[in-house]
Amino acid sequence: MRIAIVSALLASTLALQAAAPVPRPSKEFTIILPSGKQTLLSSYRGKVVMVAFMFTTCPHCQALSKVITKLQAELGPRGFQALGVAFNDEVNTPSLAANNQVTSSFISQFQVGFPMGHAPRESVLSYLGVSDIESWVVPQVAIIDRKGVIRAQSASRGTADLQTEAYLRKYLGDLLSEGAKTATPSKTGAKKAVSKKTS
Repeated sequence: MRIAIVSALLASTLALQAAAPVPRPSKEFTIILPSGKQTLLSSYRGKVVMVAFMFTTCPHCQALSKVITKLQAELGPRGFQALGVAFNDEVNTPSLAANNQVTSSFISQFQVGFPMGHAPRESVLSYLGVSDIESWVVPQVAIIDRKGVIRAQSASRGTADLQTEAYLRKYLGDLLSEGAKTATPSKTGAKKAVSKKTS
């Protein structure tokens, strides 16, 4: 009896600590849009991408969708792309039409201003590196840099910072600037090379 209790406590402690490591390369992931069209996460390579994995019935997810819509409008011109993925029971039915309808209703009701679709729960948990037996909360957020590397991800028990507008604005702004800094030296170097030839 005592061994069983210790084993259960150890398993639950490991589950709470388990989280996929970051940074790590982002795996491919498919999102089914309400139109029925499928989009691949890799098609956004070169942008800073924030993927919010949400339940359409979750108040925290609904609030986060409003924050992300604001950030998309503000940071989109700098190379930011937000994506939403619903994966609750209401969008995990055998009926693709019903799943698309639930996603469309969420987009309309909360005036979502970024691409949002749905995906099977197993695909989402696999992408996040979260076990089925693990206890986790929604929303789950992953932030991917321009090179396709996951730089931040919610812990399975949730990460409040990745739902906070001020924190996200700064974190995403820093990642967007990283790409800008990489481009600037090569332009400066090219100008110096030209000026050497002319003198």
